Amino acid sequence: MDKEHIKGAAKKAEGSVKEAAGKATGDKSLEMKGKADKVEGEARKTAGDMKDAFKKK
Repeated sequence: MDKEHIKGAAKKAEGSVKEAAGKATGDKSLEMKGKADKVEGEARKTAGDMKDAFKKK
């Protein structure tokens, strides 16, 4: 697992917490920020997967 995978997992976890907190408090802005963080985390994970694929070739 490289840095991108770790950063991606952390960002997704952070996004999940923000999204849940936003839902619990009715704060739509926080909820949307959480969803955006989850998308960013998934993008970082994908970037890490691409790096791994290039390393293997």
